[in-house]
Amino acid sequence: MIPRTVYEPEHEMFRDSVRRFLEKEAVPFHGGWEKAGQIDRALWKKAGEQGFLCPTVPETFGGVDADFRYNAIVDEEIARLGLTGIGFGLHSDIVAPYLIHHGSEYLKNKYLPGMVGGEIVTAIAMTEPAAGSDLQGVKTTAIPDGDDYLINGSKTFITNGQLADMVIVVCKTDPTEGASGTSLFVVEAGMEGFSKGKNLEKIGMKAQDTSELFFQDVRVPKENLLGKVGMGFAYLMQELPQERLSVGINAVANAEAALEWTMEYVREREAFGKALAKFQNTRFKLAELATEVSVARTFLDRCLQLHVEGNLDVPTAAQVKLWCTDMQCRVLDECLQLHGGYGYMWEYPIARAWADARVQRIYAGTNEIMKEIIARSLV
Repeated sequence: MIPRTVYEPEHEMFRDSVRRFLEKEAVPFHGGWEKAGQIDRALWKKAGEQGFLCPTVPETFGGVDADFRYNAIVDEEIARLGLTGIGFGLHSDIVAPYLIHHGSEYLKNKYLPGMVGGEIVTAIAMTEPAAGSDLQGVKTTAIPDGDDYLINGSKTFITNGQLADMVIVVCKTDPTEGASGTSLFVVEAGMEGFSKGKNLEKIGMKAQDTSELFFQDVRVPKENLLGKVGMGFAYLMQELPQERLSVGINAVANAEAALEWTMEYVREREAFGKALAKFQNTRFKLAELATEVSVARTFLDRCLQLHVEGNLDVPTAAQVKLWCTDMQCRVLDECLQLHGGYGYMWEYPIARAWADARVQRIYAGTNEIMKEIIARSLV
């Protein structure tokens, strides 16, 4: 394997702490959380106490002002252990940057310390029943009314939806305009007219609370506007590269783990009197998969370094999301095949990982949209 150079020794010390924490506080309970449809909220507080949430938040607001590699380590360890119910990445990698980069001092002081400590769980509400990757097509409105805005509409497939205390909501402040009529608002659980629908039943990621959200004349103070009116689409485009990088990080770490599980399995499992690992088909297939994973890891680490330096552009982020998630699904499918019938049993981690992985080609913009973004940069 090609040595990784993107991390420093202090990052690896942090990784050891994250890994020990997850192995103690999450791994033994994740099966139960899958049956419950969400993780134990206490895990958020425990993670916050250990400094594992929102590492990039400035010290002024309770964080440690770390670089994004610390976020990446948390993402990698969660993915390596198959803990897809834990929505820390959405909270730390996606929601926090919107507040850090675009929030007023009022909003930063109100929410960031609680996000770092795990007292406040967050979500972002983009997708609607009739608008997914096309964010210009959202129908949820936020109309000025005195000192407030009135929000009306609905969202779906919202990660952390059931547990969320605060949600960033993508709205149309001028429904007659396209992108320039989009704004972002901070909405709190408990606001009158804001309700959470059922916890959605999914193919995979069964421990992740994924919800419908409904807004009926939700009165939101004007100070809950994130940034400027009409700038919401621009903010989304600025922040989406990091979200897509995060998806790639999860995909590669999970593919690496699946390959390790599979190598262990084929060494132990016998057929026709010898270990599966002794058959040429098994060995050649593992060689192909290991090469695919290594190629993806090398590209991903370079993109991570570019992002830390502030140089990861939109088309490259689309490439990393496209390549890594497609690779993950191919690798997991082949790894499941090498497990035979046991690969289809939920008790085996490869089965859960296979089911969990499929959505990564869909969220954060479908891979078809990634191809369009890449193509626009070429011709």
